Amino acid sequence: MPFVLAAVLIAPRSWRNGIIAVASLVFYASAAGADTWLLLTTMVVNFLAGPWLEPDQWDRNRPFRRQLLFGVIAFDLTVLVIWKYAGFATEQLAALARMFGGDFPVTHLLLPIGISFYTFHHISYVVDVYRGERLAARNPVSFVTYIAMFPQLIAGPIVRYREIADQLPQQRSHRLDDIAAGFPRFALGMCKKAIIADTLAPFVTACFNTPDDEMTFAIAWMGAIAYTLQLYFDFSGYSDMAIGLGRMLGFRLPENFARPYSSVTITEFWRRWHMSLSRWFRDYVYIPLGGNRHGAAKTYRNLCIVFVLTGFWHGANWTFLVWGMFHGALLIIERGFHLEDAPVRRGARIARRALTMLLVMIGWIYFRADDLPSALNMVGHMFLPDFNGLTDITLSALTNQRLVVMLLALAILFLPAQPVTGPLLESSRSTPATVLRVSVMTAGLAYAAILIASGTFSPFLYNQF
Repeated sequence: MPFVLAAVLIAPRSWRNGIIAVASLVFYASAAGADTWLLLTTMVVNFLAGPWLEPDQWDRNRPFRRQLLFGVIAFDLTVLVIWKYAGFATEQLAALARMFGGDFPVTHLLLPIGISFYTFHHISYVVDVYRGERLAARNPVSFVTYIAMFPQLIAGPIVRYREIADQLPQQRSHRLDDIAAGFPRFALGMCKKAIIADTLAPFVTACFNTPDDEMTFAIAWMGAIAYTLQLYFDFSGYSDMAIGLGRMLGFRLPENFARPYSSVTITEFWRRWHMSLSRWFRDYVYIPLGGNRHGAAKTYRNLCIVFVLTGFWHGANWTFLVWGMFHGALLIIERGFHLEDAPVRRGARIARRALTMLLVMIGWIYFRADDLPSALNMVGHMFLPDFNGLTDITLSALTNQRLVVMLLALAILFLPAQPVTGPLLESSRSTPATVLRVSVMTAGLAYAAILIASGTFSPFLYNQF
């Protein structure tokens, strides 16, 4: 990162995309190894298809463009399905074959890092070009910069092509201003990840690895709360780092979080959580299916489709499907009772926030658990009080430091919906923002660096998707 920033700062402006493109491919190859060919192949196919997908003045070639669009999307999705879901599918077929005394070979493919994210970027590119919302990229360096930009390549935010196409021409001039604005955002993300998420990780693992017969009321609740905090600070921390680093390189990447745990409905939660994913599914799945324009039944059908896909997009496991269907069902209930945008009285707001938070935590258990029986067992213990407390393993994992960090992190549950810390830190010149900015870049960043240097390797949670 320091080398790339220095190169972008010192080199001529026309070199920027080339520096970022080469650095991104080197970065990806260092982690993905031989799987880099898959990224390169999909980039070549989508880049070559781009100019042919553009509508002409009279759109006389629309049937051909439509067929090409479907073909390219089918290619992108086939690559994703084979490498991400072949193992899961063959495992299910093997289990079915064993029921009838047969045998079926199980396929084991190593999941290429970031494949879910760069597949969605490719689909966004070809669809936006097909719709005529942006011109196709003629410069392969600019295209590689969009697809493989290393701040967001591994875990987002998911950048729709129309959000960044106008930024790809190298016209920026205020390089130091971008670095001054982006570095505090990057530092904030590192503090979230290293100080909070990584500190809570061992306790979360201990809770979720508790055998089913040793699970207790206390472990279930403590594990659910700790994971709720870990996942938010880990993923929002990554997003802050990506947005901040992107800004330092001269790009404005989309926001991904906006205080999701302050939501009073599940509908509002999805407007605030992983917003780039929600926008992607809205623009490229929900609206093309008809959105909410054709009556309640088709609206509910479209929501079900979107959240089944959202669940399976996160991973090849029944737990992710249940998590997606759980949220889809909650959204349908809210829409059916007209709760999604109904005004909330001041006195009822606390209760609505608490209920939404409880539902989100229950969902996160399915998201984190290894399998459905473990998730069901943990959820069941959340509603079956006992007096057994923590086991020796979970108690030893809950050190004084982790307990203090968890209690301090719980403040996120009580903060108001606005302002959102990231954008405030990046752009505001108010006194509170300045104090927070200086604190994050000095004490916070120094402490995070010490924890990173003294700790073990801790990947971002969304790297696995």
